[in-house]
Amino acid sequence: MFRILFHAPEIPGNTGNAIRLAAITGAQLHLVEPLGFDFSDAKLRRAGLDYHDLAVVTVHKSIEDAWRELQPERVYAFTSDGTASYADIAYRPGDVLMFGQESVGLPEHLKSDPHVTATVRLPMLPSLRSLNLANAASIAVYEAWRQQGFSGAQI
Repeated sequence: MFRILFHAPEIPGNTGNAIRLAAITGAQLHLVEPLGFDFSDAKLRRAGLDYHDLAVVTVHKSIEDAWRELQPERVYAFTSDGTASYADIAYRPGDVLMFGQESVGLPEHLKSDPHVTATVRLPMLPSLRSLNLANAASIAVYEAWRQQGFSGAQI
């Protein structure tokens, strides 16, 4: 299945929603520290509802640790200045869908990291800055999963 990577997420509700997303789609969620919350945060628990025990969630001390564990073949860095449209990617199981902090997105050094296959954007009206982190991850995961025929899902 697909792997979602949040680099230094700040808002517990977004990560809670991503935990729920991972549980219901079979994706893995990887979080790279520093985190703007801890796992006892009530907002994180509330957003994830009772899905925390059903999701595969891994916390990494650094992006280097994440790369070592994930050993990704392909990484798609989602960013408002991405060069490829999310709809034009032919996703494969095992792909890493990487997202940055809610306040500033992905830092430049991650967009140009040698692990990154492409920078990817979601369509938005030109006058707006960004989409909510959990919503962006949901769009990307569901497109990737759709391309795989919703493998494993009850349809």
